[in-house]
Formats: sequence, structure tokens, C-alpha cells
Amino acid sequence: MRGVEIRQHQDVRAFAELAEPVVHADPARHTLAVTVLAAQLRSPVTADLVTMATLHEGGSGTVRGAALRQRGWSLITSALPPDQAPAVAGLLQAVPEPPTGASGPVPTAEAFADAWCRCTGAIVKTVMAMRLFRLGELRPPQGVPGASRVATMDDIELLARWRLDFATAAMPWLWPHADDVTALTTRQLAAGQGNLLWEVHGEPVAVASASVPVAGMSRLASVWTPPEHRGRGFGSAVTAAASRWALDAGVRHVVLFTDLANPVSNSIYPKLGYRPVHDAADLLFEQPA
Repeated sequence: MRGVEIRQHQDVRAFAELAEPVVHADPARHTLAVTVLAAQLRSPVTADLVTMATLHEGGSGTVRGAALRQRGWSLITSALPPDQAPAVAGLLQAVPEPPTGASGPVPTAEAFADAWCRCTGAIVKTVMAMRLFRLGELRPPQGVPGASRVATMDDIELLARWRLDFATAAMPWLWPHADDVTALTTRQLAAGQGNLLWEVHGEPVAVASASVPVAGMSRLASVWTPPEHRGRGFGSAVTAAASRWALDAGVRHVVLFTDLANPVSNSIYPKLGYRPVHDAADLLFEQPA
């Protein structure tokens, strides 16, 4: 892509007007960008996008790419053309809050990370190698005791505690604070996120969340079974229940990420009907000692 103009934005709505057509064109690939942007548009008072950039074709001004970053998280690169990574990296060196990492499909995340390291002398560390899966035909597990129910505001304390447990186990480098998780969970539930609990004799034993549907897409996350309840199929059952919730909400693309280092999850989801889309990476930038 030649003659590209990079524009940085301060207003989330002006940025969304330009970026949404790009990321909504393939909401599965751009699932992180789609959901983060939608959340910011719902709650402009708490907006914390510290990077909002669009790439425009010279002459026509047509938007050809975008990059965004939420405070405390990596730069989302799924809509950043790899050949434009050096130009974007050079520009973001000078911003008050430069990116601390890159996340997205492997080619885009690695292209930006390579460019960033050349610009800054930083080194890159892979904190998670992931695979994006999309649901084909849902195949719920059979014979799992219990049933699902949709969580309500009365379940906030449990949802927040289990989400914190999940985040601490799956993303220890972020070290989320309990207060932040409670506030985030409350906002997401109020916005229409689907939080499914699997219960046995009235006792919750597992949870899975499906993001608020946007652009015909919902992403499952925070699938958690406490250690004392594992090995009985509850995680698979609640994942299928959350997938059904998303389908009933009318979405066409139900997606989820797996940690490639976790052989259990990578074997479970295909049995439920999920198929791989692409490999992704969450990369962290560090200064050499």
C-alpha cells in the first residue's frame, strides 16, 4: 500500500465512524477490535482508548486499516497491514502512552513487534500463543449432570470472583484488581453480555461469558471451572450453553480464543463444533537489561 496517510484520533466516535467499516467487514478476524470499540461507544464517560489510528490511501482517502489500544492492554493489530507497521511504529514512539505490546493474528502482531523493536531497541516476549476458533454446527456434550442458567446482577460477586480467578490463572502478567473486575463485570452484564452458569443441584460449578453481540459476532471468554469441579464435563457444557445463548441472540459468528499451551481446551472446543480460523499472539515489549 503506497502513499498512505496515518491519522491519529482523539474522539472515539470520529474514530469509530472510520474504523468500524473496516473491522465490521470481518468481525471474526477483528473480534477484539469490534468488541473493544463497541464497549467504548457504549460508555464514553469511561472511554480509555489511548491509541486510535486509521490508515488512508493517498489521494482517495479510503480507509485501508486501523489500530487501537485500550489503556493497560496491547495494541490491537488485526486491521493493521503488515507493510505499514514500520510507519505506525515510528509514529507511536512519540505518543504520551506508547504501546506496551501487540496482539492480533500472528503476521500482523509480529510485523508491528519487529518494527517497534527496530525503532526503540525493545525486545519482544510472547506471553501467549493463541488460536482463534469459530463455531460451525454446535454439538453440546451429552450426559453431563446439571443445567445452565443465565446469570443476573444477583450473581455479580460470584462472577467477579471467578473472573478474577480465571484472569490470574490465564493472564498472570496483567494482575487484575478485584475492584476493577467487579466494576467491569457489572458494566458488561448491564450492557447485555451473556454470562452462563452451569449448576448441579442449584450449586454453580462453571461459568462462560459471551460478549455483547456486535456486527453479528459474539466472543466467548472467561470459561472457568474451579479446580474442585473439574474433570466432569462442566466446562464443555457451560461453553455449549454460552454458544447457544449467542446463537439465540442472532449472531452469525461465535468465536473464542484458546491458549495453544493448553492441550485440554484445544481438544475440547473442536468436539463442540468449533473450527480454527487463524493463530494469534499476544506479545509484550520489554527494555533490555
